[in-house]
Amino acid sequence: MAKDPRLERAGVSGFNKPKATPSHPTKSHIVVAKSGDTIKTIRFGAQGAHGSPDGSKRNEAFKARHASNIAKGPLSAAYWANKVKW
Repeated sequence: MAKDPRLERAGVSGFNKPKATPSHPTKSHIVVAKSGDTIKTIRFGAQGAHGSPDGSKRNEAFKARHASNIAKGPLSAAYWANKVKW
């Protein structure tokens, strides 16, 4: 089976495996997300922004503010930012 060209272009090892992109001007991570037959390349996270430890007010505020987008699942940037950065 041939490797999907989107994986090579993004430089990731597989579907749903996020990778940091330190040289990207604005986004800190990239992932080639796959849910069912749908495949999307998603860039997420602000370059230079760091998450907070679980339970902190900042962490809870992010999760509350983006709850509806996080709930959309692995084809949304908020889902990956929540999983990787927060």
